Amino acid sequence: MEKVIEVKNLKKKYKDNEALRGLDFDLYKGEILGILGPNGAGKSTTINILSTILKKDEGKILYFGEEISERNINKIKSKLGIVPQDLAIFEDISAYKNITFFASLYGLKGEELEKATDYALEFAGLTSRKNDKPKTYSGGMKRRLNIACSIAHKPEILILDEPTVGIDPQSRNHILEDLKALKSNGTTIIYTTHYMEEIEQIADRVVIVDNGKKVEEGTIGELLDKYSEENLESLFLDITGKNLRD
Repeated sequence: MEKVIEVKNLKKKYKDNEALRGLDFDLYKGEILGILGPNGAGKSTTINILSTILKKDEGKILYFGEEISERNINKIKSKLGIVPQDLAIFEDISAYKNITFFASLYGLKGEELEKATDYALEFAGLTSRKNDKPKTYSGGMKRRLNIACSIAHKPEILILDEPTVGIDPQSRNHILEDLKALKSNGTTIIYTTHYMEEIEQIADRVVIVDNGKKVEEGTIGELLDKYSEENLESLFLDITGKNLRD
């Protein structure tokens, strides 16, 4: 299988806190990879580095076989779609204008931009509310708009950091079904969440991170067999422990 991202010995430190201590994993073309870990495990730091928002201290990340440099950074960024945990939308302009703004950052213009915006609105189930401002939306609609803004340019890799926090079951189901549809159309996806049932529903493989390092990796079936567990939540607690994390 073709590797689209390779993470090798990734390290990041905040003052005295070692957020990442030599993290390694690969992302393969056309898969949905679930990244799991307790609070403070290093998931968000990993996502922010992969998204080019944060700089690593040590290690190597290859995107399509290349490390980021001044020469290729714009090309690599154009292949990424980022859905942050915190909503990254403008509350006081319409959903349509939100999407056109973010899509235009990837160089889309004119008719191509209009088609991309219409595609993203339909994808998110927001076409009938495209002229409304997000401040009038429910939490689930805002989350769907957040995703729509990240996929209008049809990225090759979509990175999502807990995209379903605090939303209704219908919106959660809509998002998960949409992600499976994106995968079937060739998009490669990284997905982080604390909802184990979501990972069970959509992920091809999982990487479990704790204390800034990979502690386990494989398909859900492989890991359940290895640890003789019946579900992913029991497996996760078996590997990372039951102690509370701040």
